[in-house]
Amino acid sequence: MATSFGAESTTDEVLGTIDLTGKRMLVTGASSGLGVETARALASRGAHVIGAVRDLEKGRAATQGIAGIELVELDLTSLASVRACADALAAQGMPLDLVIANAGVMAMPFGLSKDGFEMHFATNHLGHFVFVNRLAPLLRAGSRVVSLTSGGHRAGDVDLDDPNFANTPYSDRAAYGRSKTANALFAVEFDRRHRDKGIRAVAVHPGTIDTPLSRHQTPEAKAAQIAAINANLPAGAPPFRYKSVEQGAATSVWAGAVADADAVGGRYCENCHVAEINDTPGSRVGVRSYAIDPDRARALWAKSNEWTGEAF
Repeated sequence: MATSFGAESTTDEVLGTIDLTGKRMLVTGASSGLGVETARALASRGAHVIGAVRDLEKGRAATQGIAGIELVELDLTSLASVRACADALAAQGMPLDLVIANAGVMAMPFGLSKDGFEMHFATNHLGHFVFVNRLAPLLRAGSRVVSLTSGGHRAGDVDLDDPNFANTPYSDRAAYGRSKTANALFAVEFDRRHRDKGIRAVAVHPGTIDTPLSRHQTPEAKAAQIAAINANLPAGAPPFRYKSVEQGAATSVWAGAVADADAVGGRYCENCHVAEINDTPGSRVGVRSYAIDPDRARALWAKSNEWTGEAF
């Protein structure tokens, strides 16, 4: 493309004059933060946006005044809710052009979902794994799936033998990191399975944004995290600052509706471009090789089927 975007690009700058009239797009977590902005930006270009939210009342309040948004109830911590929502949408038979798996949790104390899975892994990965796969028959040729990962994936690879920390000391940072690695690996394998049908998947790191996602972090924890980032910046680099919500959601809409499908399919993107592999310890740019490893992606897929009782 002739236009180049980066870390400071916003959703409206990225979408420009694109016309999405006639497109049906779904965004999970459209009741706060990046989800609301993502849904707004797509709807503002004419798309019919389905916002999947845990709390319908909260979702209605957050999207009030935004035309073109329909809300459905989805609790990613409950596979019964996930299946009910996906199956209801599938029964309507209306095709989808884009699914953005945006909802997530971070820095939670240890807990198990209704189905007995560690909460980060249940919400961020397994819920979306079942939801998106059940919606796959609705995806038409040319459609895309955007899986929101995070730079937090650098905290560690998935543990296929101990997803619930039964034999590992619990750390909210490690739990979040594992789930975000899983989100990236999901995009790799989903893309492999569907690209011959013209359906692509991409993992997106939105950047660091101060949204309700971080509600479980204390102000002291946030301050310590920022201090650690600034202490390890390369010489001459400007100090850390949060992205705005509009900047944070930009890579999602770029990867979902703007970028060349073959360029981003099966890849990990940040700051509106495809990221380079970077296994340097402590580095805060690029993607760790384990998060886009096709063999790990296949293994996670098989385990996810086993854990959820599915056969995707």
